[in-house]
Amino acid sequence: MAQKYITYNNLLTLLDELGKDYEVYTPVKKGEQRFYRKYAEPADDIVIGEVRPFEPLKAFFSPAREKVADGFKPDIPHSENKPFAIVGVKACDIKGLKVQDHVFVDHDYQDPFYIKMRSQNLIISADCTCSIDTCFCLALGTKPFPQEEFDINLSKVDDGFVAESGSEKGDELIARCSRLFTETGEYVLSKKETQRRRVTREVEENIKKNDVPAQERLGGVIDKNYESDMWKDEAKTCVECGACNTVCPTCHCFLLYDQKNEERMARFRMWDSCMVKDFARVAGGANPRPRLWERLRNRFEKKFDFFPKTADMYACTGCGRCISACPAKIDIRKVLKRLANAS
Repeated sequence: MAQKYITYNNLLTLLDELGKDYEVYTPVKKGEQRFYRKYAEPADDIVIGEVRPFEPLKAFFSPAREKVADGFKPDIPHSENKPFAIVGVKACDIKGLKVQDHVFVDHDYQDPFYIKMRSQNLIISADCTCSIDTCFCLALGTKPFPQEEFDINLSKVDDGFVAESGSEKGDELIARCSRLFTETGEYVLSKKETQRRRVTREVEENIKKNDVPAQERLGGVIDKNYESDMWKDEAKTCVECGACNTVCPTCHCFLLYDQKNEERMARFRMWDSCMVKDFARVAGGANPRPRLWERLRNRFEKKFDFFPKTADMYACTGCGRCISACPAKIDIRKVLKRLANAS
């Protein structure tokens, strides 16, 4: 993989170049909140490093609500908008895309909407340059810096970035805008590795502070604790809002509904939440998970039992978004700790 150096000012020029072919999104920071915003011009609140934005990357590839059929036309609806170039993507979200790919691509029945978005869009990822208290990616086998599945990765060094190509699209972009890049030296590469080690230590300290079990200890814990009373205990404060599903980069369940006006009917897809009572209810009214604690157990079973068995990976990235979003203060790290210690 080619590594070049690009100054911050040249990166902004690169974003302007990308704007000709893409809708460019960059992370911005307001107070302590980070989120994606469409790039229009340089701004002081743009943060390429730091940590992941609050909203998950999946929102770019599987929108919370999208039209999937228009009347009875045989062709699927398509957008005339430019594809996305998403800048500052973190490793935890890239792992989330691997789970989404497993669901929507790696099977006999593929999702044409998702596949189109994945093939057209550009991912410019970035190393984390710090951690926050809810970060525990290392416990789930993810580093705080991307290692795969990106087009270009940016590692912050001094007043610029080490830019590493990870795909043919990345190679082509660097070649096309070669005037904006320079060669990297040993000093720059050494500082990149030093920073990666520093942030890794920060996340390790978070994990130690919260006593989060490593993924090696999670094998079989759901089966062993399936009938445990801990599920009822953990669900006591849940308000069934579904925030954990919405912000999770790996959650992918959806529902279909039809909507009509005076002229025609359209079908829409929207995100669904396994924590909501009606999620598993069937047409006849039966519900296999009528109790809230059963739905909480099901959520953990899917992430830490079903996916390891069917896809050889945990459907949790250690991003900590669900911890921040939960109004009931249910902490996934504490639940995993209870599961591991009870096994």
